[in-house]
Amino acid sequence: MFIRYLWLDPRFFAAAIFLVVFSICCHEFMHALTALKFGDDTAARHGHLTLNPLKQMGWLSIVMLLFLGIAWGQVPVTPSNFRSRGERVLTSLAGPLTNLALWLIFAAISFVCFRMNGNKNFAGNMLAYGSIMNFALFVLNLLPVPGLDGFNVLYEFFPGFFRRDSEVIKGAFFILIALLLAFSERLFDLARIATTLILIGMDKVIP
Repeated sequence: MFIRYLWLDPRFFAAAIFLVVFSICCHEFMHALTALKFGDDTAARHGHLTLNPLKQMGWLSIVMLLFLGIAWGQVPVTPSNFRSRGERVLTSLAGPLTNLALWLIFAAISFVCFRMNGNKNFAGNMLAYGSIMNFALFVLNLLPVPGLDGFNVLYEFFPGFFRRDSEVIKGAFFILIALLLAFSERLFDLARIATTLILIGMDKVIP
């Protein structure tokens, strides 16, 4: 369980929690901001134009993160407030694209840290971890599973084939948690490869 890092490596535990919480809150904030830009103020009225983890994630998500390393956020939207399918799709994609941007930003800053202080420095390694984790969040959120952004995008193009039933979403959510526990290493392996490649690319491009 993730909580073991609290006594195995407290510094890593605290930094990892901060990076995950920050990334999820940015993800949800951009959902809320994009929705507001397109005329849906539901998330704004419910106080989601914030980076406050208690608002964006809630206590259950934070506790799950501390113990299992699994967390989530949720921003309410009202689909009928949007003027077009494109606006709904862009609102759904705003979160994953934020994680993609954070992947690049964290990778760039970690590259600078490695250049200045060598590969064995805590800040650079944690920023690289933040980059890896954001790429994993980007891929994860694009999966066509109810409750994830990828499902919302797919639903917009094939509404007749999918249901937005709350019980279906709850069931799929628990299945997703089980899959994450089983295959999280594979997802992070993919994210590590992507981050390593971009760091190598920066090293070749920047003298």
